[in-house]
Amino acid sequence: MRTPAICGSFTALALTLSLTPAASAEGAPARGGIDWKKCPRVEHLPRPVECGTVSVPVDHAKPHGEKIELTVSRLRATGEPSERQGSLLYNPGGPGGSGMSFPLYPKALGGVWKKLNTRYDLVGYAPRGVGRSAPLSCGNPREFAKAPSRSPRDPSPAFKRKMRERAEAYARGCAEAQGDRLRHYTTPDNARDLDAIRSALGERKINFLGVSYGTYLGSVYATLFPERVRRLVLDSVVNPSPEKIWYQANLDQNVSFEHRWTDWKEWTARHHKTYGLGRSEPEVQRSFDRVRDAVDRKPAGGKVGSEELLSSFFDTAYADDVWARHARALAAFRKGDEKPLTKLAAPDPAEATEDENGNAVYNAVQCSDAPWPRSWTRWDVDNSVLAPFAPFNTWENAWMNLPCASWKVPSSRPLDVRTGPGELPPVLLLAATRDAATPYEGAVETRRRLKGSSLVTERGAGTHGVAGGNKCADAHLVNYLFDGKTPGDKAECEPRPEPKP
Repeated sequence: MRTPAICGSFTALALTLSLTPAASAEGAPARGGIDWKKCPRVEHLPRPVECGTVSVPVDHAKPHGEKIELTVSRLRATGEPSERQGSLLYNPGGPGGSGMSFPLYPKALGGVWKKLNTRYDLVGYAPRGVGRSAPLSCGNPREFAKAPSRSPRDPSPAFKRKMRERAEAYARGCAEAQGDRLRHYTTPDNARDLDAIRSALGERKINFLGVSYGTYLGSVYATLFPERVRRLVLDSVVNPSPEKIWYQANLDQNVSFEHRWTDWKEWTARHHKTYGLGRSEPEVQRSFDRVRDAVDRKPAGGKVGSEELLSSFFDTAYADDVWARHARALAAFRKGDEKPLTKLAAPDPAEATEDENGNAVYNAVQCSDAPWPRSWTRWDVDNSVLAPFAPFNTWENAWMNLPCASWKVPSSRPLDVRTGPGELPPVLLLAATRDAATPYEGAVETRRRLKGSSLVTERGAGTHGVAGGNKCADAHLVNYLFDGKTPGDKAECEPRPEPKP
């Protein structure tokens, strides 16, 4: 599976502020600890976006020990200086996702992002191991991206053995690449990095927007540093219960992915006149299965087998606005034209290094964050029981996480995310009830654990990443970030319109 199982906001895209003092959210000057310059060409971030670095210790328990450099980006607030409220830091999820492109959102996406930029400097960064932030690789990117590959619906013992050997080799590769550093990819390490960026920006308190895995990072930060939180937005919320991090969370996720896959099939069936893939959800599934079998017999474009097909169609669980494109590609293949499906699903060799880097950091964080079953029997039984009820994602999700079964450094115990009444300012949670990557129950549990949280629910929707796509939710987001106002304990928004064929 090429897409991280938790992943990030589907809208995520791919500075030189001078050191002139600017008013921070608390009214003190932002002294700055970042030498802002024109962004390197490799970042694809044109002016007025500017870039810099923040030095952090590999081991925060040894602040004077080995250091690494984290890359950061910034777009200065466009409004009146008197209205500026500081820096808004952003994490798009993963783990393994980069937020360096966040400053492009106002121009590329407009809407709420352009409005927020009137009062906030938009600050993105690449977490440790990601991009140019001391990049982590656990294997040959060309091998990682090799295509076509098979993903059998009912994997044989021989296939399972092959995937176990591949996972064990990947875990060894991570250990060989990082050595002692591998112990320091936990979410608490990332939260302390986030605090170092806050300090380097000259902000006494943080304004943070986290999506998907970024919500777990934000929850951990709030638990470790509640007194340093000014505004905290958690969008598409990971369940932070220690017993869910991370093995059980991935099993739960398989069920929610199946529900969203059903949503796409039902939508496609309603538009049978357009696509001809079936008049019912089971008929659409049969059409998909025929294509799945066909590309294993003869890969589409020589590059798309069943694994690549599945990986590309996981996008339908993340965002409604890809539904029509995927239905068109499947319909065209059924009619003998494989080009749309090849364009949609074939891996891009130019992205192999970035893809493997994201996968490496994903494993480094999740495998280090919490204990995982070490017995293959446990994995085999749990996934074999679940797969008949949730076949769409179960086995691919298992293969992606399987390096954690043979991880080469001890796993830590998950932090008990929890704050008491009055310890935090109000926190804004955004969630969709049919989100596949972060099931809705995670937002409910986070509201319970972070006292004083307010939950805005996009009812009946499933696009991953609520902000920037729902006008009602965006209004709550602006009211909160501009004025600190939340809608109370909870509020509901109507779903965004269903996509047109």
